[in-house]
Amino acid sequence: MTESVDFSKLLNRSVKRTFYDALQVSWHEPLQTVFVLRTIWQQRKAQARRAKYQRQGEQIPPFMIASITKQCNLKCHGCYAMAQTKCGGAEEFTVSEWQRVFGEARDLGIGIVLLAGGEPLTRLEILETAMSFPELIFPVFTNGTLLGVELLSKLKATRNVIPILSLEGLAETTDKRRGEGIYQNLQTVMSNLKAERIFYGVSVTVTRENFTTVTSNDFIENLRQKGCKLFVFVEYVPVTLATEHLVLTETERAELLMSLNNWRQNYSGIFIGFPGDEEAFGGCLASGRGFVHLNANGGLEPCPFAPYSDLNLKDHSLREALRSNFLATLRANHELLSEHGHGGCALWEKRDLVQELLQKSTDFNQK
Repeated sequence: MTESVDFSKLLNRSVKRTFYDALQVSWHEPLQTVFVLRTIWQQRKAQARRAKYQRQGEQIPPFMIASITKQCNLKCHGCYAMAQTKCGGAEEFTVSEWQRVFGEARDLGIGIVLLAGGEPLTRLEILETAMSFPELIFPVFTNGTLLGVELLSKLKATRNVIPILSLEGLAETTDKRRGEGIYQNLQTVMSNLKAERIFYGVSVTVTRENFTTVTSNDFIENLRQKGCKLFVFVEYVPVTLATEHLVLTETERAELLMSLNNWRQNYSGIFIGFPGDEEAFGGCLASGRGFVHLNANGGLEPCPFAPYSDLNLKDHSLREALRSNFLATLRANHELLSEHGHGGCALWEKRDLVQELLQKSTDFNQK
């Protein structure tokens, strides 16, 4: 239990640091400052709820990733959501089902629910549902093309839904992956967000191809001038064997971590790496250790890049699903939760073993 307690304390400190960084970058905006202070208070309450369950032997993560739809208005190269056909024609979660899940997440002590897709802005009704849960923070990862005037007004009024714009670097690399004109569209969106004084961020998928560009100080400074305050760097995880050459080398991963630390010390902003320095947390944070993933059809999975599930929230509560035999086995298995050597992700690298554990768990559930 000592390792679990120490791990949880370290993770809680990391979450706390993120929100105190948000307070620093918002200090000149009175309304945003009030919102962040209220959020820090809510996150402390969430931490206390998680601690209560931990004393009962249950691991509740501070984060949940919710892919609220498979729909998207773009066809980006290398999109993991398009590559995964596991959901088939299954019906996506309804608004009322998402409302139930958000409420359960709040009550368990999950404080941050990252909304992804597909393109989450194709289901505005779910974003409006998220806005009705002020205790939770909802970063929404979007291509930005559907971020219109009416939605900007709602984001400014509620503040707990935070747009995170996806780009790949500069115009050439962004348009190459996402389509002609997308980069310029994002420049307009950023200008509108800055004009409305809406807190927003960017998400960059880091590959060997764009590494030099997106880790340069010029790249960061340019985005800061456009009003961006939150920077999320996601190390590329291959969705097919043919793209493994894009995965960062160990040297590049170390350089990215150094760059993140340098930016935190020298720039006013929030800088997050995913998966980041897993070794500092004792291994992979997936499977409910630090976060968990809920797909558009209700299947609770270890991670967006590990699309395996033994329980569906159409039939189970979130608490029940977090206690699933499959997730518990992954959390307890040191080999799977250790630092990966190559392949960009421990669960991807050992996917055959993960699928074997899934089958054993499924067989166990059916007994």
